[in-house]
Amino acid sequence: MTVLQVASLLIVLAGVFGAINYLFLKLPSAIGILIVALLASLSVMGLEFLIPSLEVTDAIQNIALDIEFSEALLEGMLGLLLFAGALHVKLGDLRQQAWVVLLMATLGVGISTVVVGYGFSWITGAPLLIALVFGALITPTDPVAVLGVLREANLRKTLETKIAGESLFNDGVGYVVFLVLVGIAFPSGDHHAEGASGAAKLFFQEAVGGALLGAILGYLVFQVMKRIDDYPLEVLLSLGLAFGGYQLAVALHMSGPIMAVVAGLFIGDVGVKYGMSEQTRLYLDGFWQLIDEILNAVLFLLIGIEVFVVTFDASALFAGVLCIGLALIGRAAAVTAPIILLKPFRTFTADVIPIMTWGGIKGGISVALALTLPDSEWKPIILTATYVVVIFSIIIQGLTIASLAKRLGREPDLL
Repeated sequence: MTVLQVASLLIVLAGVFGAINYLFLKLPSAIGILIVALLASLSVMGLEFLIPSLEVTDAIQNIALDIEFSEALLEGMLGLLLFAGALHVKLGDLRQQAWVVLLMATLGVGISTVVVGYGFSWITGAPLLIALVFGALITPTDPVAVLGVLREANLRKTLETKIAGESLFNDGVGYVVFLVLVGIAFPSGDHHAEGASGAAKLFFQEAVGGALLGAILGYLVFQVMKRIDDYPLEVLLSLGLAFGGYQLAVALHMSGPIMAVVAGLFIGDVGVKYGMSEQTRLYLDGFWQLIDEILNAVLFLLIGIEVFVVTFDASALFAGVLCIGLALIGRAAAVTAPIILLKPFRTFTADVIPIMTWGGIKGGISVALALTLPDSEWKPIILTATYVVVIFSIIIQGLTIASLAKRLGREPDLL
């Protein structure tokens, strides 16, 4: 299939499944589309199992492989989705939660990677370095899934900022950690890192370079926006910043996700305040909200379809089920350690740890990273475990985080 045919098919299916969800399931849009897509995929598999002569699974599997989920997300949609998410996180709110977000997106990522990695090695017998790669790819909370759920959960502002800010940054940091570990665990792969010095250099280039590039490009686009008053052109400039900046970061071997987040934060706060008219603000917000909703629908549809490329056997499924608990333990450790460190300096409400643990939703980024792994005997079980954890996280955690927040009660809005 051509790129245009694939894109057309995805948009049609996202619309059809979205309508089914709206009319019958009435779940949050993205999660509903995922569930319908997953049920449709499993139904096709079940039908072919009962009637082998149908032979449709291989055809659909070939289409799923043609879509190249990892490339579509990591090099296409992710920059736009992160930019759109960052636009709605205000720097003033984020600054108040800066230490929490910073520690959870760095120290928390490291702790979770180690905890999950050691646990995965114990569960599956995988070599520790390979297991740590799984820990790195399953650790990041997916900002796409998290921000979508937050819109429904009605959390208090400070808690929402903690979760949203952390998800935006730990995604980029986790991606860099993943690249470093893959370079060490698979030295013949695309991301070769020569020893500790090579790993440190790669981390600095990706993380710090991506942040600097995002700040520079965001500032340059802001300076242009200040000098014009033409909302279609300013919206186009923001689109060029998200698309072009992400691709430039990839070409320079810097972190595209971190670039997109920093640039989006700059335009969404400084640019909106000082570089746009009220009309431009309205159109910019409406445009990026629409982009966010459409790409979310397509992304969650893709996650549901990716079941066709996952290898399911009893041992891999059992490992995947165990990894659900393992991922939650790693997430709890990633949340708890920074809060313990910060408790002498600030007050936290009792609901912060359980809500942030349960609200740390995994998503398409983890599946995409698992698909990029070099072929090895461990890739099928890693991919299966990742898919099981992601499906559980989006559906079960995503649909229950709001009720959990209500059950714990709305604590006073502390800083």
